[in-house]
Amino acid sequence: MFSNGGNYGLPVVLFAFGTDALSYATVYFVTSSTLTYTVGVFLAAAGRRSAPQAVTGIAKVSAIYGVAAGLLFLASGISVPMAAMRPIGLLSDAALPMMILVLGMQLERARVAERLPVVAVAVGLSLVVAPVVALGLTSFLGLSGAARQSGVILASMPVAVLTTILALEFDVAPAFVTNTFFISTLLSPLTLTPLIAYLR
Repeated sequence: MFSNGGNYGLPVVLFAFGTDALSYATVYFVTSSTLTYTVGVFLAAAGRRSAPQAVTGIAKVSAIYGVAAGLLFLASGISVPMAAMRPIGLLSDAALPMMILVLGMQLERARVAERLPVVAVAVGLSLVVAPVVALGLTSFLGLSGAARQSGVILASMPVAVLTTILALEFDVAPAFVTNTFFISTLLSPLTLTPLIAYLR
């Protein structure tokens, strides 16, 4: 369900299509991250816990409060003081390199694949079915240019790194999730390269 839009997707969009597409990709990524930290956490937690306990797990995710604070500042029109914006700017500049570093660390943890047929189905959905659906949806919604490029590429990314963290934290088939993440990431250049060429 959740693609690797941050660690992998944002740098690819930036390098392939430039800063205009990165702006759209950032909106996509924030929306997707919010869904991951709410729906994703709930689904992972519900695998071993009751529904009320799963909802409580969402309340423990700090990223939700960060998004809420950002929306509050945008809605109110309050400007953030320069003393706060400078360190925030430095952290944002470090975000993409750190995401690439975390991606490498997660790839290093992968082991020999278990449940290979199920992993193959998950990888196929992520790398083949998702791009076709994304292309269809962008045409249906009338998206073009940088918005279409960033939306299709982020939807076509391999399985999100965060899914491995959630699987480990909530003990929901961590080996399967890690292998799906690893194999989809390993094979992704084979699907992303022609897709980028097509979108350009």
